[in-house]
Amino acid sequence: MNVRAVADLSPDERAALFDRDAGVAAARDAAREIIDHVREAGDVALREYAEKFDDVSVGNVDVTDEAERAAKRLDDELLAHIERAAENIRVFHEAQLPDDWRREFDGRELGRRYRPLERVGAYVPGGTAAYPSSALMTVIPATVAGVDHVAVATPPAEQLNDATLAAIHVAGADAVYQAGGAQAVAALAYGTETVDRVQKIVGPGNRFVTAAKAEVRPDCEIDFLAGPSEILVLADETADPEVVAADLVAQAEHDPNAAVVAVTPDTALAEAVADACERQAAARERREVIESALDNDASGVFTARSMSEAALFAGEYAAEHLSIQAEDDETLLDRVEAGGSVFLGPYSPVAAGDYAAGPNHVLPTGGLAKTTGGLSVDHFLVSQTVQRLDRERLNDIAETVTALAEAEGLEAHAESIRKRFE
Repeated sequence: MNVRAVADLSPDERAALFDRDAGVAAARDAAREIIDHVREAGDVALREYAEKFDDVSVGNVDVTDEAERAAKRLDDELLAHIERAAENIRVFHEAQLPDDWRREFDGRELGRRYRPLERVGAYVPGGTAAYPSSALMTVIPATVAGVDHVAVATPPAEQLNDATLAAIHVAGADAVYQAGGAQAVAALAYGTETVDRVQKIVGPGNRFVTAAKAEVRPDCEIDFLAGPSEILVLADETADPEVVAADLVAQAEHDPNAAVVAVTPDTALAEAVADACERQAAARERREVIESALDNDASGVFTARSMSEAALFAGEYAAEHLSIQAEDDETLLDRVEAGGSVFLGPYSPVAAGDYAAGPNHVLPTGGLAKTTGGLSVDHFLVSQTVQRLDRERLNDIAETVTALAEAEGLEAHAESIRKRFE
């Protein structure tokens, strides 16, 4: 990896860093075609796409019972680790549950209450790696919120991954379907003979999954559009370059399009991090994937003229994962305006959050962290406001209501107030 100075970046280089494109736009047409076919042909289309994209002949689309059997046959030690991670995730998300409330406001009884969605679909990726952690992260917040029916779609395989299936079962999913890619999103959004239609789809996936989520959004709510994994490490001279590099390499392991960045005002640290990344990558099993991610245009090691400039750079980048490895990390946390999930200090690796610390790892990418938070219990709840006014309290605001209604040309609104006092 080459070390570059933030101040020397060209407009094109800045665009590559800050306007990250996950290739979703280019996948929209293909996703739309797949969605249309699933809507027309249902399970037949799911089986056709399983043969075409996954080289798998699918018998039963519904594999809910197989998930329960996988949990029973999984290695006891691995199952215990899945259960421990699930408990940590569940406890954290239980702390997010909001309370219904009613209060008096000068005699007006006003409040807010929360109700869970009825049917939710979670996409759990497969493909080149198994993701039991994504099963826990998508299903558990929904069950904590009280969603009545949580369905999971995960890519088909000749032998579905037992760890993923067991995690889906441990998390508490009600139904499991072997369907991947845009076709899985279509099935969840519109239903098939086997797959029940849901109200909302959540979870990470490749660019075709993301493109499909964008396509179905007018008919089915989604969490957000997320691309490949991202990390930005904001570091000072106290950071260990080997640790910083290890965090970058870990996220690069996800995808050749992953974006991995370190920024620091310390030139010696920057050089050491770049060297350590290349050395560590060469020793990893997924070396080619990692090296592709380290070399892409949205990745790099950067030097800043000051920690203030480094913090501004980090805020503008708005990474999915923000790691702050610096002596005064709390102050820097207050200065960086955006980051999907923040990891403070050298003993808070992103990998801990990916699996078992408790917070959700389904997070906004591509700069969306400036406006969107990660997956949470809130995504599975609908809020309602409640109002109760008696005659006296309505009379207190009647003149204001009628004046504003008439100013907007809505005479019937004003008359609905007057009728109550005739």
